[in-house]
Amino acid sequence: MRDAETTLAIINDRGTRGLPLENVYRRLYSPDLYLRAYGRIYPNKGAMTAGTTEETVDGMSMKVINGIIETLRMERYRWHPARRVYIPKSNGKKRPLGMPTWSDKLLQEVMRSILEAYYEPQFSPQSHGFRPARGCQTALQHIYCAWTGTKWFIEGDIKGCFDNIDHTTLIKILREKIHDNRFLILIENMLKAGYLEEWKYYPTHSGTPQGGIISPLLANIYLDRLDKFVEQTLIPEYTKGEHRKSNPAYNRLRLRIRRLQKKGANESSLAPIRKEIRGIPSTNLMDPDYRRLRYVRYADDFLLGFAGPKNEAEEIKAKLEQFLREQLKMELSPKKTLITHATDKAKFLGYDITTIYNKIALRIPPEKLLEKVARYTKDGKPIHRKVLTNESDFSIIEQYGAEYRGIVQYYAFAQNRFWLSHLDWVMKSSLLKTLAHKHKSTVSKMSRKFASLHYHNGRWNKCLMVEIEREGRRSLIARYGGLRLRPEPYVIIEDGIEGPQPKHYARNELLTRLQADECELCGSRQDIQVHHVRKLADLKVPGQRDLPVWKQHMSSRLRKTLVVCKDCHVAIHAGRPTRTQQ
Repeated sequence: MRDAETTLAIINDRGTRGLPLENVYRRLYSPDLYLRAYGRIYPNKGAMTAGTTEETVDGMSMKVINGIIETLRMERYRWHPARRVYIPKSNGKKRPLGMPTWSDKLLQEVMRSILEAYYEPQFSPQSHGFRPARGCQTALQHIYCAWTGTKWFIEGDIKGCFDNIDHTTLIKILREKIHDNRFLILIENMLKAGYLEEWKYYPTHSGTPQGGIISPLLANIYLDRLDKFVEQTLIPEYTKGEHRKSNPAYNRLRLRIRRLQKKGANESSLAPIRKEIRGIPSTNLMDPDYRRLRYVRYADDFLLGFAGPKNEAEEIKAKLEQFLREQLKMELSPKKTLITHATDKAKFLGYDITTIYNKIALRIPPEKLLEKVARYTKDGKPIHRKVLTNESDFSIIEQYGAEYRGIVQYYAFAQNRFWLSHLDWVMKSSLLKTLAHKHKSTVSKMSRKFASLHYHNGRWNKCLMVEIEREGRRSLIARYGGLRLRPEPYVIIEDGIEGPQPKHYARNELLTRLQADECELCGSRQDIQVHHVRKLADLKVPGQRDLPVWKQHMSSRLRKTLVVCKDCHVAIHAGRPTRTQQ
């Protein structure tokens, strides 16, 4: 594993210095990179989902890694078509999603780690989507802190971004920095592998594989051209002046207040003037010698804030459309690409963004709140969740608590964060109804049983809590609610269960067990594989008292993986006793 980290560090250094990447195809021969990739992606839910073949993460072994490396050495690796399914979107439509085979996923993750190490230092700081240590919160924080004085918002949305990435343009962009034709051919073959829908093959002439591990990074590499165009062309062109000129009307009122204070005027006589001055900007918002253009992008959504006249904002939009059409072969969505006055509402990353007294204000959109409330209601009333009634009280409260904390944390910048009090009431009612349905009791009894207090943001708040006492160890606590709903842009709400957690083994622990090349059930050293289960709950079958040895082994260690030999693995799937049991 150290060799993998060293390799990526060298590649990262070349990217930091802007040097071209050479002989990158030979890097794909390193088994350590595949072990690292395996450690990163095996916990994903999709790892146990088959693509167009029956291959999944179950049965992973060094033999699989060596087989991929050998086909790469012979330049005979062939990408499988992805299995296409459709998942619902929030607007009622459906989005296509591709399911690659496990070998393709593993190789894509290796390629992604190499490309990310090289390109990450070169990406724009205003790009926040699908990047390490960046996300929605960092993009919103940039707007919240640095966009004061914005006059117009230019909302941008690229129409079908992932589906319309031009393969020729993408390879041309990669070729500028990557001087290895074999690696580029490998990427090009992946892009053209096609997909199966209802077992009918369709070729892919444009776009990156939907659901592919490497697709978000390739999209960022592609759209980095847009970032550079905005930062190196548009922003210098539409930025001038160090600061706005002062507002004469504002200065006159300030001078009037000072004169009255020198004459001994009391505060009651100054109150009307102070009220008037609060409604007047201190600077001239129409200063012809001042312009500012700011930019932020998250995946295919971007937002520009412009301090200047509307006709120039329209020029900026037209230049963006021309650049995308001519350079990147893409189009802006007409319905979602808008020019919005800053006192109105621009939509970005689930927020309404506006200005109040020339300062940026972020707000929760009413439709987003209703959308979240609808998950816990039916016909306008809170309902219980049947899927949770068989869970323990601890699990039910923790599930609701994690969902609520996640929503509250995401809207930390919202000035109207108190709107979430309605969602709090709905979720709490749904939680109590779920507990009441489980215990064949009433909501009021459940409320009294689990009532507690939690100290947050300077005061004690009501919450629902369950505590599991453990002899000789600290208790485990699950909590719902107890949070003050005031804007807290820089406060992180700690998620999870209080108290010491069950031991979670590091991902490299699995790699160490795999490299030990020994069956954990019978001690054999022949044809070692890794048996995977989707979740620990799958190990316990209702009505089954005596668990097989392999299930006991995994349950006692809280593992979803078990390193076994091929004979034991076949016996596990066939429901037969393993060697240890015999």
